[in-house]
Amino acid sequence: MKVLIAIVLILVLAAAGAGAYIWYGIQKPFQGFGSAGVFVTIPHGASSRTAGRILEKNGVIRSAIAFEVYARRNPRRSPEAGEYFFDHAMSGKDVFWKLAHGEVYQLPFTVREGETMFDIAHNLETAKFLPAGDFLRAASDASSIKDLAPYAKTLEGFLFPATYQLPRHPVATDLAAAMVQKFREQWRAISASDPAPAGVGRPTLSTVTLASLVERETPKPDERPLVAGVFENRLRKGVPLQCDPTVIYALEQVGKYNGTLTGKDLHYDSPYNTYEHGGLPPGPIGNPGEVALRAALAPAQTDYLYFVANTQGGHFFSATLAEHNKNVNRYHRLLQGLPADPPPAPPAKKRAPVRAKKKQQAKKR
Repeated sequence: MKVLIAIVLILVLAAAGAGAYIWYGIQKPFQGFGSAGVFVTIPHGASSRTAGRILEKNGVIRSAIAFEVYARRNPRRSPEAGEYFFDHAMSGKDVFWKLAHGEVYQLPFTVREGETMFDIAHNLETAKFLPAGDFLRAASDASSIKDLAPYAKTLEGFLFPATYQLPRHPVATDLAAAMVQKFREQWRAISASDPAPAGVGRPTLSTVTLASLVERETPKPDERPLVAGVFENRLRKGVPLQCDPTVIYALEQVGKYNGTLTGKDLHYDSPYNTYEHGGLPPGPIGNPGEVALRAALAPAQTDYLYFVANTQGGHFFSATLAEHNKNVNRYHRLLQGLPADPPPAPPAKKRAPVRAKKKQQAKKR
């Protein structure tokens, strides 16, 4: 009898000890990693037991067993896959909920309006997210937008400008897909509005291409419908668009753009060169934002055919070549630090009437 009682007591004490160990392991903060913090990757499909072992191995939690026991008490929640960063002591319970809520480590990355896929690739590499070549290969595959733009050669124009939250080492194809998905969301919202007649019936690729020209021509949102209207008028009249950014894009594609556009460059042989070829270029020359897309769908209804910079971020618009030439002169005057328009000529001096002079001579005699 005494032996049985002793066994029972031992079991009770063992259970109590185990319970205390589990409670302590899940409730008390623990940090078995360096002060710089530690990254931990939880793979897809990992169970709570596997996640606990990974966390314990990396010094994030005190006990994988305690972690698993706590996880079993919350069967409706499980660790989300991804990379997590731990930089301070946390209890096993808090670690579990961090994983259950999917609070993976992310960094912001911004695609700005008008940036090309080459710009995006360069910026990703500079920020050490991934090699530029990896992203360019992903962006060169247009299969994901065949329903939107059957003739698109790349994803240029469909990588929507926004700020994306990225892991330290994103997969290029996943990132490109996220940018395209963002474009689809915005395009549905924009298309749901009532566009002006000019944008109705035009293929999506053509609209996005026009929007990309508008985006690259002016940084001012209020000018974008006007610029779109100029291009629309020129397209309707069969006048070449003569859009400098299309030439820049053509040169960038072959690594020949050095930051300055010359007169010789305007004759560069490329289907993107809108000085040498009529109509729109074969595809977008950058990734337009919402305002430029709306402008391409609803250009301003004016008789403008020309515009030139005003040195203040905006442009002078005109309907005739004569007006345009005057505006070009105004632009050059502004570059020289002079007023846009020359001062009016001084009034001519009036001459005394001839008769009055004769009378004065007669009096002297």
